[in-house]
Amino acid sequence: MSLIALALSSLLLQTPAEPELAVIDARLGDCSADFTVKDADGKPIYAAVIHVRVRYGFMSLKRMDLEVGTNSDGRARVAGLPAKAKPLTYDITKADKTTTAQQDLVTACQAKYDVSLK
Repeated sequence: MSLIALALSSLLLQTPAEPELAVIDARLGDCSADFTVKDADGKPIYAAVIHVRVRYGFMSLKRMDLEVGTNSDGRARVAGLPAKAKPLTYDITKADKTTTAQQDLVTACQAKYDVSLK
């Protein structure tokens, strides 16, 4: 009986699991961009869409469109970006709200963005 009580109490003491980070991987390199998207009140926005077109390769002829949605904490990551590519423009949208973020992979290979949609 005490073993069951001990097991139940340990379950109650555990902290809730953090939501899994939404990640899309281009598999082109080691660069990345981490996003935290919030509303005007500073609350995380679930399912905000982050879109980017990556132009890479010889004369930037190759192109790849990537899109990822934020998790319940308003967080998402675009990973596997090439170190040698044209500067990236991320379009972040949710309903009728939109904003952009810029990343120059040469100077900011591992970028973090706190974005506010108003």
